[in-house]
Order: sequence, then structure tokens, then C-alpha cells
Amino acid sequence: MCGMSQPPHNRSSTPPARPDASMSLLTHVMDHSLDEGYAEATARLEAEGKAGLPRTLKAKLGLAVGLVLAAAVVTLGAAQAQVAAPVLAKERQELIDRVQRSDERADGLERDIERLRDSVAERQNEALKQHGGDQGQLVALLSGATEVRGPGIRLVIDDAKGASSGGGGKPRESTGFSDTGRLRDRDMQKIVNGLWQSGAEAVSINGQRLTALSAIRAAGDAILVDNRPLVPPYEVLAVGDKKRLGTTFQDSADGQYLHVLQESYGIRYTLSAADEVRLPAASSLTVRTATAEEPKKGAS
Repeated sequence: MCGMSQPPHNRSSTPPARPDASMSLLTHVMDHSLDEGYAEATARLEAEGKAGLPRTLKAKLGLAVGLVLAAAVVTLGAAQAQVAAPVLAKERQELIDRVQRSDERADGLERDIERLRDSVAERQNEALKQHGGDQGQLVALLSGATEVRGPGIRLVIDDAKGASSGGGGKPRESTGFSDTGRLRDRDMQKIVNGLWQSGAEAVSINGQRLTALSAIRAAGDAILVDNRPLVPPYEVLAVGDKKRLGTTFQDSADGQYLHVLQESYGIRYTLSAADEVRLPAASSLTVRTATAEEPKKGAS
């Protein structure tokens, strides 16, 4: 049999299909991730010079950045405070310890002063007894070298209510009265002299015993007794006849002076009799003795 030739196959001119032809939509999304309309709008904004983030988004981003920075600063400050806290606490405790040691040392010095005062007072009493004979105790009492107890009066004087601490002017030269509601040193001098003249045997002001050598002065607005400042109200204690002493003082010129201070300038005072008042010994008493000078030969 004659072989017959096979006719050639008819091949199409269409190119073969891609293997991922079935995923054309996904491929399009991957290749064109930016929407065409958004791309056009972005291009238009760039052409107009308005490209970039919206203002509201920028404000939010700025606020977020600021909050983050603030949180970082606060965190850093807290960390530094925790580190410095033990150091500050240690310094504070050291300062407290120094103050307490100083207070203890001051208390010890005060005790030493009191002990030395007692020793000095005891020796002064012995010297007064030695030179005073039978009347040594009376001499010690009158000189302020010993503590004294007995009936008397209590006079409490205070500045006027709302009295200015600045002094408010000079004293009146014509009357001698203070022109403010504050008690002055000259006022206290008159009051004390009036008590002595009225029969007081011993006087003290705020625990300061007065002697023949005591001085009442002023330093600014403060009243000093033997260079020690006094703070109002002033408690004046006087030993004597509790009935006669108070009446005699109030009727005296100095008692009337105190009454005028009350009526004219508001200075307050109360006077009361007491069955017993206690006056301490003078703290800075100097014992002095006198000797008779022998007459010179030929002197008349």
C-alpha cells in the first residue's frame, strides 16, 4: 500500500496563555497598589503646591510627639528624683543631728551656768554672813544675794492692744508720757521707784531680781534689766505688806502715772495682793566692801 502523507497540522498564530492568567486581578492589584484616582489627586496637589499631610493629621502627630517628649521628661525627672532622694534624706538627717547636738550642748552649758551661779551665791552668802555678823542674813536679803519669799503684791503690765512695734514717734517732752501704747523703760523706772517708795522690801521683773546696782534701760523697743531683754506682759513682784503696799502705791504719784498711761494710751495693768510671792536671787551680783579711811595726822 502506498503510503499516504499526513497533512500538516494547522497552528494558530495566538501566543500561548500565561501560567498566572487566572490571577490577573491579583496581579493588577500588586502592580498598581495606588488607586489611579488617588494618584491623580496627589499629582494635582503636588502641581498646586498643596501636597503633604493634612493639617489635622499634622496637628495630631505634633501633639503625639509632644506627649511622648513630656512623658520622657517626667520619667527622667522621676528617675533623677529617686536617685537624689536618698542623698537629700541623708543631708537632712545630718542637719537634724547637728541641731540636736547643738541643743544638747546648749542645755549642758545652761546647767553649768546654773551650777556656777549657785556656787557663787553660796560663797556670797558666806561672805555677807562673815562681814555682817548677826545681821548677815538681812544684809544678804536686802542686797538681793538670796532668794526671798513672803507676802506682797503682783503687778502685771502689758502694752495696749494693737500697739505698734515700731515705736511710732518720739516721747512727749512736755508730759514725759509715752505717746504710744507701748510701755517704755522710763515708765518701768517710775513704777519700780514707786514700789520702793511705797515700802517694797524686794522687787523683781519677769524673774529678774532688782538690786541697788540694777539698771533699767532700753534697746530699741525692748526694755532691758541688767542688759537682759524683757518680753511683755511684764510681771512685777514686790515683797511687803500686801494690804498697805498696794494701796500706798496706787495713791502715790508713780501709781497715778501708771493710771494715766492706762486711761490715755491703753496700757493695761492689774494689781493684786498675794499671800506669798517668790523672788529669785540676783544672777549677777557683785559683792563690794568698804573700809573706813584712817584720818591723816594733823587733820582736824
